[in-house]
Amino acid sequence: MKNITVSVADDVYRTARIRAAKLGQSLSAVVAELLNSLSEREKEFARLEAKQRRVQGEIRNFRARDRLSRDDVHARAVR
Repeated sequence: MKNITVSVADDVYRTARIRAAKLGQSLSAVVAELLNSLSEREKEFARLEAKQRRVQGEIRNFRARDRLSRDDVHARAVR
């Protein structure tokens, strides 16, 4: 585990300390949680991007006209 030093404005520090106290946590724990959530979001985004590339790679020769006729498309839009 690494320690970091962060500089913030006095009012930001005060607000953050109050928020942490309301949550029953230390300010350090709140900041660590925030940084961990950013890391998890990045991992989730990368996972979803990989899934999208995989699904798109499985699609071969997609043509909408093979699935619905022009009349079917317009009939669906009227409903």
